[in-house]
Amino acid sequence: INGPWEHEQLTTFLQSQLFPVRLAAVGKDGFPRVLSLWYFYADDKLHCVSHRCSVLVKILKNNTSVGFEVSPNDPPYFGARGQGIVTMSGDGAAESLEHLINRYLGDKKSSLADWLMSRKDEELLITITPTRFHCWDYRQRMTGLKAVR
Repeated sequence: INGPWEHEQLTTFLQSQLFPVRLAAVGKDGFPRVLSLWYFYADDKLHCVSHRCSVLVKILKNNTSVGFEVSPNDPPYFGARGQGIVTMSGDGAAESLEHLINRYLGDKKSSLADWLMSRKDEELLITITPTRFHCWDYRQRMTGLKAVR
């Protein structure tokens, strides 16, 4: 881990924030794609879910190396970014999707949650094993700016 946070601070940040992870993956044409995904952090890995036929899954089947970032859009700026290797599996995808719905929507009682759960058997669990982390935290030196919680 490079930056001001130790492993424990980084883990706490990634487990507590609800900013989506921005995932960067390079397509067959050599150009990067940046996609925002819901995630949860467990066992020192980022876990996301995507539909088996999504563009992201197609890209990741060809190149499992990714970049990622979790941070707010507004000041004061802080967050974590890094690089990692992706694995994908149908095992655990439905349970992970349900966990992500609860994490980001609060419960499963919405039309979006219903639609997502109706496709649960077609989802893949995307697990990102970080190989490098960099964190930054400008909250102290940006005092007086609106705080992000």
